[in-house]
Amino acid sequence: MTTHHPIAVVGAGLGGLALARVLHVHGVEAAVFDLDASPAARTQGGMLDIHDDSGQEALRAAGLYEEFWSLVHQGGQAMRILDQDAVVHREEADDPARGRPEIDRGDLRDLLLGSLPEGTVRWGAKVTGARPLGGGRHEVALADGTVFTTDLLVGADGAWSRVRSPVSGAQPSYTGISFVEADLRDADLRHPVSAEVVGGGMLFALGAGRGFLAHRETDGSLHVYAAVTAPEEWLDGIDFGDTEAAKERVLQHFTGWDKSLRALVADADGALVPRRIHALPVGHRWERVPGVTLLGDAAHLMSPFAGEGANLALLDGAELGLALVAHPGDTEAALAAYEEKLFPRSERAALDSAHGGELLFRADAPLGLVEMFAAHD
Repeated sequence: MTTHHPIAVVGAGLGGLALARVLHVHGVEAAVFDLDASPAARTQGGMLDIHDDSGQEALRAAGLYEEFWSLVHQGGQAMRILDQDAVVHREEADDPARGRPEIDRGDLRDLLLGSLPEGTVRWGAKVTGARPLGGGRHEVALADGTVFTTDLLVGADGAWSRVRSPVSGAQPSYTGISFVEADLRDADLRHPVSAEVVGGGMLFALGAGRGFLAHRETDGSLHVYAAVTAPEEWLDGIDFGDTEAAKERVLQHFTGWDKSLRALVADADGALVPRRIHALPVGHRWERVPGVTLLGDAAHLMSPFAGEGANLALLDGAELGLALVAHPGDTEAALAAYEEKLFPRSERAALDSAHGGELLFRADAPLGLVEMFAAHD
């Protein structure tokens, strides 16, 4: 017999887990399906700043607010803005009143996972497609050939969502910016110059069309993003299997930059990781489709230049959970209420993110970013 789940969430990222947790708090169980073989199948990325008006509100709804604060990176809200000559244009000490504490993405995900009943997440369950059965029900196919049915299908499966197609034909497009990620481990001891350049929190070292974005992680390492405005195929021309050659190719885009900044890539430990930055169209939305909805990057993938992606995923998950609880027995009313708030909120954030990308890498960088912060003084 085909297994049936009243609520099926595809994707065990922050948004999907927040949804499952908020439902659990209110006595409603959901089944979560994730393609990874286990929670430790891959690293979860770097630091996240969790905003007081979005991500933190979601954690309150999930009953995890106090535990979250025990995991934040003390000092992580410090920030430095430099130009390509390593001249400091703005520097801010950590200030808890800023309302954007930093936490390691992996720690936050573990917090959410640990708050769910054992067996909530089905690991190694890759969704390959879904088809409507009528009345809001869907049949979902997995890569292992099994299928299940559900009364509510939630796509929390990221940028290249398999659940998006029942509601929208939109696909992410390349933003014109590519990242190359690097790590410098045990930075204070092994990379003291880089540790000093980055400081205790976030670094922006910017020039026209390129820059280094970096942050200090809770384990004492530095996570670096070398950002370059480049054609989509640029990364294809770099052999990332040869780390030293890859470093040279990336640093060709930073010729003339201060040695202390170039060292953020030149002295990196381990392999470099390429990443193209994609986004869904600003204002992406869909007509109400019975029994299915999206959250997080599946709904509103945007560039990272406003720091909103993880925060919106958490808030989406929490608000969808609360809407379902507020409309027992009327899933369509819950989804309509959720999407009514989702669409304008995500459109505003996507606009801010796109603007942030233009601001960071414009011809007179870093002046645009400096002026933006000065305007809020």
